[in-house]
Amino acid sequence: MIYNEACGEKLSRLGFGCMRLPLAADGEIDEARLNAMVDMAIEQGVNYFDTAWPYHGGKSELAVGKALSRHSRSKWFLASKYPGHQISSSYDPAALFEKQLQKCRVEYFDFYLLHNVCESSLPTYSDPRWGIVEYFKQQKKLGRIRHLGFSTHARAENLPGILDMLSDCAEFCQIQLNYLDWTLQDARAKYELLCKRGVPVWVMEPLRGGKLSQPSPQDAARLLSLRPDATPSQWSFDWLMGLENVKMVLSGMSEPEQMRENIQTFSRSRPLNQQEQALLMDIAEGLKTALPCTRCRYCTEGCPMGLDIPMLIHALNDLRYAGSMTVPMQLDALPEDKRPSACVGCGACAAICPQKIDIPAAMKELTRRISAMPSWAEQCRQREEAARRLQNA
Repeated sequence: MIYNEACGEKLSRLGFGCMRLPLAADGEIDEARLNAMVDMAIEQGVNYFDTAWPYHGGKSELAVGKALSRHSRSKWFLASKYPGHQISSSYDPAALFEKQLQKCRVEYFDFYLLHNVCESSLPTYSDPRWGIVEYFKQQKKLGRIRHLGFSTHARAENLPGILDMLSDCAEFCQIQLNYLDWTLQDARAKYELLCKRGVPVWVMEPLRGGKLSQPSPQDAARLLSLRPDATPSQWSFDWLMGLENVKMVLSGMSEPEQMRENIQTFSRSRPLNQQEQALLMDIAEGLKTALPCTRCRYCTEGCPMGLDIPMLIHALNDLRYAGSMTVPMQLDALPEDKRPSACVGCGACAAICPQKIDIPAAMKELTRRISAMPSWAEQCRQREEAARRLQNA
């Protein structure tokens, strides 16, 4: 197993992400298979386990805590998260934190994250009335949290402000990072900013929810032509391991075979050469059905509504690839008059666009796609109700 030194700890570079645990026929977590996967992980040197309050409807923390309690505490690091992005700001962080410790059968968390500090959750996290950040900083001083960090799906341009707000407590940052989102979600800009700030990077969605492990037959053949013995998943992980500031790669494994393959991948270093990296970037471009926006921003100069058109086109390109809930979350944080539905269709933007993009049509498409999805506010309402039921259980 490859290890990294990060936050003063020796961490396996592969972490077990516990958002997609194995399920039994009744839809509940299959504890027997989970135990087998945890046993295999610890036996082979994986020592980082990542769960969160909302995973599996609140049952991930329970199952993971139970599975880990069968092993010496010295063999594993446990991470969980405070869901400030999903529940109301008046929800008591102290009560939830105490419940999490109880569910996970621990007296402290090795790593703890403010979950998804982003455009829509920033008002909650930064409001002094709730004292969320100060509370968790105090728990760290008390030794009940050893290392405090945050995860984020924020747009790259908003990450500096978040880092400024958390500058005295953000030991690490977890972002969505893979060879597709390097450009599709501007993960490169996020990664480079974190490097510049000296913040170690934790990776979530290294396979884009499994999509990158199932390339088209044409793309699979191109990968096999350069590395006949490597799976598509190994290509994705090897690309990430070429990024020096990536200290933790979380894989949401659901089957023992996935665990076995990933352990093998992370037990050797096989960085991609320039030809292989170029191939992955070419495959990434082919996965997009993107509008060719270059972010020149000519379109914004004459927009009567003052819309951030390049950002909205970027959101549309993300949705065209997959129905990502990151986009509704980000757009819900915008004022009503800055959303794509505010476009008046005047065409001034399209007339000046060097790429000849039909921008009014793009705004209509984005509005239609967003309208067909549950709003982020509605998702938060449903999750808050579930969280309260768990709190009272």
